[in-house]
Amino acid sequence: MKNIANLLFEAKMLKEIPRSGYHFLGVGKESVAEHCFSTTFIAYVMSRMEPEIDALRLISMCLIHDLPETRIGDLNTVNKKYVTADETKALEDTIEGLAFGENLTDLFNEFNNGHTIEAKLAHDADQLALIFELKDLIDIGYKPPRSWIQNVINRLKTKTGSKIADAVMETSRDEWWLDE
Repeated sequence: MKNIANLLFEAKMLKEIPRSGYHFLGVGKESVAEHCFSTTFIAYVMSRMEPEIDALRLISMCLIHDLPETRIGDLNTVNKKYVTADETKALEDTIEGLAFGENLTDLFNEFNNGHTIEAKLAHDADQLALIFELKDLIDIGYKPPRSWIQNVINRLKTKTGSKIADAVMETSRDEWWLDE
């Protein structure tokens, strides 16, 4: 049980680790845990739109896709030009002694390899979480996200991801409650 407690304390650290790309954007902030929640909730919605996929696998992938960042931090695109993080080693150290550690490794590797439909949807959920953040900032008047959002949309790999992105771009951030 000590290994499980350590894993849960480690995962909790994602609440304290800021997403680093916002520094370059000049506006906004989000912890890695907040990003993982958004990504996972988007994946849940996608799993309802694509009932033939393995929903638990998709949602689980999204939940743990950034777990190594407890040990390496959130490296943005500029950081990655100069720093190579060993995410595999970080995850190995995290799961050491866990009976279900191999399951976490399989999910992490599947996400990074991106070959299965679940991995492609998970990738899109990850990108869509950023699209929602950028669109939110655009809608409240910030200009810098406008130069980022199309690049992120272009990274989408699935029709489902593209359909959601199209709807996001056509919907105001506050439409859901202003219609009341």
